[in-house]
Amino acid sequence: MAKKTIIVFSNDLDKVMAAFIIANGALAMGDEVTLFFTFWGLNVLRKEESVPVKKGFLEKMFGWMMPRGAGRLGLSKMNFGGLGAKMMQHMMKQKNVNTLPELIQSAQALGVNIVACTMSMDVMGITKEELIEGIDFAGVATYLGHADEANVNLFI
Repeated sequence: MAKKTIIVFSNDLDKVMAAFIIANGALAMGDEVTLFFTFWGLNVLRKEESVPVKKGFLEKMFGWMMPRGAGRLGLSKMNFGGLGAKMMQHMMKQKNVNTLPELIQSAQALGVNIVACTMSMDVMGITKEELIEGIDFAGVATYLGHADEANVNLFI
């Protein structure tokens, strides 16, 4: 079995979609896939609803300014205050392309290993309770262990 790793650093809708399309393709081919979410990429894993957790002022500010969940991401180019993402989602629906939440669900069903970077969580003020179910929590050493065994390593 081949192994693939993808570092998801971005929270841009188009970039994260690419990561999950690649991951789903590799999983469908029988490969083992690890997605390591760090810094802005952690926003993809946030639950869309607000979770009451105790935070300091700066952590609250970070949480308020960042998108909450896969359904609220903007585009990397031509976002136009969110209008670009809405246009992209409309076109995807017309072309029967899975939404990002559907791609995440599919990847989880196929056995993707989604890992949230604990150091980035600390820096960004994100708690485990605020993230979706079915993911792991680890540091860079864990990612590097997976990457050492992989034949493909991507940074998105």
